[in-house]
Amino acid sequence: MEVNKETNRKQKGRRPKANRAVHRYGIKLNDDENARFMSLFLQSGMNEKAKFIKGMLFGSVMKTVKIDKAAMDYYARLTNFYAQFQAIGNNYNQTVKAIKANFSEKRALALLYKLEKVTNQTGEQRKA
Repeated sequence: MEVNKETNRKQKGRRPKANRAVHRYGIKLNDDENARFMSLFLQSGMNEKAKFIKGMLFGSVMKTVKIDKAAMDYYARLTNFYAQFQAIGNNYNQTVKAIKANFSEKRALALLYKLEKVTNQTGEQRKA
């Protein structure tokens, strides 16, 4: 009867892996070797040291990621400039739309001419 209970019992938990990693190796590193290992590990960008060591042992290509702070700063400033440029264009469009909606055609054309003139002066000041 005990054998019957074993076969009828539902299995709980996760399924066992087909090829479990059960072999373990231990190594010891001195301070210099550990510093070199940690710098290589950090450059690789991997999250797990075990996977990094396996990759190094079995010759898979290791990627090193170097982050250039100057390039990141340039990118952030360029993105900020682009956002400001979009905001200016948006405000310009809203101004033109408000002028056309609230004034007669003749008055709107006069105001748009003044706006265009100021915009051109601003562009000329920037060039100088």
